[in-house]
Amino acid sequence: MADTMTRKQTEGELAQPESTRGGRVFVPNVDILEKDDEMLVLADVPDAKAQSIDITYEQGILSFHAKVEPRQAEGRTNFLLREYAVGDYHRSFRLGKEIDPAGIKAEIRDGVLALHLPKAEPARKKQIKVQQV
Repeated sequence: MADTMTRKQTEGELAQPESTRGGRVFVPNVDILEKDDEMLVLADVPDAKAQSIDITYEQGILSFHAKVEPRQAEGRTNFLLREYAVGDYHRSFRLGKEIDPAGIKAEIRDGVLALHLPKAEPARKKQIKVQQV
């Protein structure tokens, strides 16, 4: 089966991935939170399953692609009203040097993808204790 995403590289820069599969591709809404030891990205990916999510980190860019299967068979379903669209989700972020890519972790729960991006040691907040002299 052919890869559903291809990448173009122009003059040493990574271009945005382009979809080669038919169908809708959504840019999911995200929240990004900064904690003392990590950045946390929360992305809405309804109906995505862990086994259908592809997360990559390459040249400072973190990308995820979540493939979502249609709920109903297109040719065999008689829709009386159809407002909810189903499609895949794709989003990319350029990460700074303050993120440790070796420690990136992901989990999905209730249609929300959580990407844990640990801060590299030099970027972590340090508490400096003042000594009485």
